[in-house]
Amino acid sequence: MAFSHIQFEAREGIALITIDRPQKRNALSLETLDELGHAFEEVGDDATLKALIITGEGDKAFAAGADIKELATANAMASLELSHFGQRQFRMLETLRKPSVAAINGNAFGGGLELAMACSIRFAVPEALLGQPEVKLGTTPGYGATQRLPQLIGRGRALEMLISAEPVSATEALATGLVNRIVPSADLLAYSHEWLRKCLKHGTQAIGLTMEAVDVGFAQGSEAGFRYESAAFGLIASTEDRAEGIRAFLEKRDPIFTGS
Repeated sequence: MAFSHIQFEAREGIALITIDRPQKRNALSLETLDELGHAFEEVGDDATLKALIITGEGDKAFAAGADIKELATANAMASLELSHFGQRQFRMLETLRKPSVAAINGNAFGGGLELAMACSIRFAVPEALLGQPEVKLGTTPGYGATQRLPQLIGRGRALEMLISAEPVSATEALATGLVNRIVPSADLLAYSHEWLRKCLKHGTQAIGLTMEAVDVGFAQGSEAGFRYESAAFGLIASTEDRAEGIRAFLEKRDPIFTGS
């Protein structure tokens, strides 16, 4: 698919998706959300792609949030449908079973932070501000912040961000667990690629099942999570990668995983 609001490229099995609307602070218009969804589908369907990075064009914004001009003309039903659409796109990313990094190159507000929270890991530049400012506009988050933010940083801190609408610095976000690492701007993409490359040296099937087990526990509760974990533990025992990993450990050598 040809994209006009995002850039899509791949290197060494890792897709790089760049939101390309710098003149709009990389705001997530309906068309941008649609293109992101198609990009996530492409990553999911392509067996040669093992992971992905999402970032924003320029050095000012990762993504500034929803396109306010679109919100201004949306009635109640259109707003409901827009929320469902954005949630589906981000849930697709979250459940890919392939690790994703949000390379937060600038401010991440509203839908932009919701997109980052749907990624597996978040790395941010020191200058980034992160926030959910929706209540300032008399509206509510629509793409998952009320659910993911409490999971990441706890109910109290999440409510503080959601109700005050005040952004937090990258340093504050690191302290609460909202971001995993602060990385200088010049190193952000290289660091994200290298981090994923290290992960992909491990068994990719094991990574996917581990990610899914975590997701099941969050989505359906601990009992369902425990059952899925046991099922994954049994299922992975039938793979060649698991056999190779144990052989390599016993033979004191590095494993050679093939994804089989």
